Amino acid sequence: MDKAIVIEHLSKRYKNNRGIDDICLEVDKGDIFGFLGPNGAGKTTAMKIMTGLMQPDHGDVRIGGFSILEDYEKAMQQVGCIIESVAPVPYLTAEENMKMCARFYRNIDDKQIDWCLESTGLLPYKKEKTRNYSLGMKQRMGLAMAMVSDPEILILDEPLNGLDVEGMVEMRNLILRLAKERGTTFFISSHLIHDVELTCNKIGILYEGKLLDVRSTEDILKEYASLENYYLSEVDLSVKS
Repeated sequence: MDKAIVIEHLSKRYKNNRGIDDICLEVDKGDIFGFLGPNGAGKTTAMKIMTGLMQPDHGDVRIGGFSILEDYEKAMQQVGCIIESVAPVPYLTAEENMKMCARFYRNIDDKQIDWCLESTGLLPYKKEKTRNYSLGMKQRMGLAMAMVSDPEILILDEPLNGLDVEGMVEMRNLILRLAKERGTTFFISSHLIHDVELTCNKIGILYEGKLLDVRSTEDILKEYASLENYYLSEVDLSVKS
């Protein structure tokens, strides 16, 4: 199966000695990959490197076969992302924010913009300035902006943050639908174990900068009662070792 993302011996250390250490993993095309770990585990650091926002100390990331270090533009050509926080321009409406994003791509028409806003539940509010949006609405806005070019790969850092229960369910359903109907590959970081279990078909556990394990959700749930049990077991083994 073709690989959408290949992470090769990725390492990055900060002055406080936190960071990530020798991460290796592969994500197949069409996967919904869950990067699971507590706050401070190094998830955002890895994703910043994956999207070219930070240089690694060692290692490389290949997206669609292209190195982010040697061929960044080609690597990112089919990628949409939300990293850390979502920041639409507050004095612009949702529609205006989307049109501003669309300027970076070719052939993005109003129909595509409306589809992105409708998919994220924002179409009724497209004429409203985003400064009036709730945290959850801003999170949806970020996803709509990431989707504007209809990318093959979406890299999303904590995409469910700030959403209420209904919003989480809608976002999960959207991710599952895009993966099924469009073959979109997702790389999603989260500390919300329940939502990862319901959304992702493959999971990697990152703890204190180290990748403890990568397995399919199906295999995990054959062996453990829940993803939470598996997660706690892996962390416990890591601490003991």
